[in-house]
Formats: sequence, C-alpha cells, structure tokens
Amino acid sequence: MGLVPTTTPILDHDAELTKAEAGVAQFAASRNDRWYPKFHIASDGGWINDPNGLCYYRGRWHVFYQLHPFGTQWGQCHWGHVSSADMVTWRREPIAMAPSLEEEKDGVYSGSAAIGDDGTLRFYYTGHRNLADAIDPKRSLEVQLLATAQDDDAIRLAKHGMVVDCPRDEVNSDFRDPKVWKTGGIWYMTFGVSSAHKRGQMWLYTSHDMVEWSFERVLFEHPDPDVFMLECPDFFPVTGPDGEEKWVIGFSAMGSKPHGFMNRNASNAGYMIGSWTPGEAFRPESEFRLWDCGHNFYAPQSFTAPDGRQIMYGWMSPFAGSAPMQEDGWCGQLTLPREITLGADGDLHTSPVKEVSALRAGSSDLGAIELQANEEHIIADDAEAVEIELTLNLARSTAERMGLKIHATSDGSYTYVAYDDQLGRVVIDRQAAARGDRGYRAAPLSDEELSKGVIDLRLFIDRGSIEVYVNDGRQVLSSYSYPSDGPRAIKLTSESGVAHTDALRIHRLKSIGLE
Repeated sequence: MGLVPTTTPILDHDAELTKAEAGVAQFAASRNDRWYPKFHIASDGGWINDPNGLCYYRGRWHVFYQLHPFGTQWGQCHWGHVSSADMVTWRREPIAMAPSLEEEKDGVYSGSAAIGDDGTLRFYYTGHRNLADAIDPKRSLEVQLLATAQDDDAIRLAKHGMVVDCPRDEVNSDFRDPKVWKTGGIWYMTFGVSSAHKRGQMWLYTSHDMVEWSFERVLFEHPDPDVFMLECPDFFPVTGPDGEEKWVIGFSAMGSKPHGFMNRNASNAGYMIGSWTPGEAFRPESEFRLWDCGHNFYAPQSFTAPDGRQIMYGWMSPFAGSAPMQEDGWCGQLTLPREITLGADGDLHTSPVKEVSALRAGSSDLGAIELQANEEHIIADDAEAVEIELTLNLARSTAERMGLKIHATSDGSYTYVAYDDQLGRVVIDRQAAARGDRGYRAAPLSDEELSKGVIDLRLFIDRGSIEVYVNDGRQVLSSYSYPSDGPRAIKLTSESGVAHTDALRIHRLKSIGLE
C-alpha cells in the first residue's frame, strides 16, 4: 500500500464496537415488529440512514450503512453491516466501525468501497468533528479517511487515518461522502462540497497508490445557487443499447426548492446524464432528474458488480413529518437493490435486480379484471409482504383514477397507488393514512408510454413501506406506509369510470433473514 497515514486514536475501537452492539441489542429486545420490514435491509434497532461501502468481495455481497446504535433518531454515526451470498438471504454482521479517532470523534460518516489492484478491500469515508466554539465559528470539520478489510468476510476493519484533509479556507464546512473508482489506470475520488461561497459542488482528486491523493479540479457545480451542498455523490459510466457510453453524475441536493412535481421532499436525490473525459469537468447533457419520485428516498449509492451491472441501494428517509416506527425501537430501512441501465429512450431505468424474484414463495394469477365506476374488489384479505404485477389497460378504461388501495384496514385507512388520468401520472396518495406524513407524490409518464395504452406496475409491499416500479423501472416511487392494527387488505379500485386490468398477479414474499 505504500505510506499509510498516521492514525490518532482517542478511544479503544473494540470497546466502542462492544458498546454499540449493546445499544442495538437493547432496542432489539423490545422492538415492535408491526412495521418492521421482512424483505428490506434494516438494523435490529436504533436509527439507520445512508447505504455505505457497497461491494462484492470474495464471494459475498456487502452492504454497510450509517447507524446510530443509541437512539431511534439521527445521532453519532457508526457503520452497520450485513452480507449475503446470493443477494436474497442476508445475515447480520458485527458493527463495522465506531468513532475512535480524533478526526471522526463525532461521527463515522458515509463512504464507499473499492478493491485495489492488490485485491485489498478499501473503504473511504468521512470523519466528522464538531468545532462550534468562539475560536472557530465553523460548525464542523470533515476529512476523508481510509480503512481496509482484515479478513475474507470484511468483518474486521483496520483504520489507517486521514488521506484527504479539509482545505478550510475553501469550504463552508461540508466536505464529505467520498466515491472512489478507477479509469485509465488512475484512481479517482469525488465527494460533495459546500464551497466557501456556499455553492454545492463535487470535487475530484486523483491517486496512483490509493493513499496519496491530489486535488485535480471541481468536477461539477450545481447551477442552482440555492443548492448549497451535494451529499452522497456518485459518478459512473453507462452504455446504451446503441453502444454509446455516457457518464452519470448523481447527488442528493440540499437547498433545492420545490416547483410543480419536482423537489417535493426536504432534500432531493437525482442525477444528470452527460459526458466526461479524464482531466476535464463533467458536461451535463440532461436536466436534473429524480432517482425516485416517492416520499421517502435519499442518499443512494451504486457500485459495479462483477458481471458489469450497476447496482444501487437507497435510503428510505423519514425526513418529513413524524416517523412512527421510532416509537418501536428502530427507524429507517434501505430500498431493494436496483439495477441501473440506460434505455433506448436516453434515460436511466432502475429495476429490482433479478435476484429479488427468488423471494417469491407462492403466487396467484387473477388474470384480467374489469371494475365498473366506483367499484372496489378485494384481491388480498391480509397482505404482509407481497409483490404485485399489474397491467392497467388505459385504452379500455374511463376511470379518472384506478389502482390499488394498500394496507387497507378496518378503520378506513389505506395508501393509494393509482394511475391518475387527469395528471397522466402514477401517484402514491397517503391522504387516508392513519399515521405518519400524508400528501401524495406523482411519477411522470412520457407521451410514448401513454400512447401504448397500457401501464405496467410492479409493487413491493412490505409491513410498513411500498416501492412502485413503473414500466420496467422508467420511474420508481418509494414511500413509507404505516397500517393500523388488524388485517391489511389490498383493494383494486376504480374512480368515476370503468377500470380494466389486462393482468394481475400476486406473489407472497419470504423474509430475507434479518428479522
């Protein structure tokens, strides 16, 4: 590895990991599972946020994540860890990192994984320190740190210290979330920055040995002056069906203002498609587009699988309103893993990875169904963890809205997934939710999609959440949904007109093993 930076330990790391395990175990012992996911990654207890360190290493898939083991609200960040041999059944691993160095004393923040030419699995992450005092008015100091896996299962990590210091005169304290990759024999690192002028940027560093890093340039600056920080940046190439390579720049924009259907969440994760040549800045060729149009999606991270797939996980963030699961000893979950592809339409599609189909534990084919105006048809009396494949026939329907009422309980509450003909969009409407934030979110459909006269929906309904994939992942909506007590029905519904479905299949889903 060459010269390794000097570490500055202030606490015994093993002891801090033991304390963190005890904290999670205390929450897990009394956890309420009414909304705890069966087939999404979540911690035993405590709070989780961003996915971190995604990789495939020596026969196993690894997902790390931000973890606060001592509370169900955001707090001092650690790294949790799960792994899988098949991306279907997962096992819990020991907590991977806790704050123990001076540079990270107030949080082991987000980062990514990279396997070096020597086969060593390296983790690049942000160390966070609070510095709000009369001498230093800046609220924090953030630097980039290095750790490496010490065993084949990436369970024990060794910290090697700081590899990129913070140029404090050039940033407004936000300087975090490194993503590392190799192109043309050179290693690159990009991360999010709030510049001294409070502009959201991504900076680019280079290295030949993965230890000594040099600033190269500002890779990208967000054109919106209200956007002051680009969290959890991502950067990777994709190849379209015509063989042309494009580069995708992804980030979670802090400070973006809502307008129309865009940027409705507190902060919004999205991407731009464009071109990049090493030694130059990224050149966007598309507008900013959302990764996910739902209520609860943020901080996605992707990695390249050994077979070339670009796979992404996101955090289902409970930003707005209350998060009722915090009362139950846990808070937060990740999305299903999604494969990112560049379609013939020139846009990115994100669909569940093929491995997810192995979760199916039994199926029912209900075929074509036609509902008259304002009719409801119960398709499941009590659905705790299911996948639904639904084809809506627009050409044979006159309904203003048609779709599925999910988590419908005896008190009249439900969450509605529907095609809205007046909007020309697929919506998740939580107006009738008994708990948590309400409101609705809407995913656009192109003129080409609408002209086909059918819409394919693939819904993944867990105990307390919904993921909706529209037309093979052209759009996605991810939202929490907290059902009331009792059976959780699913109802096919038409509003103010006839609704016709060409196909409807229900698959019962098994647990991924983390309950």
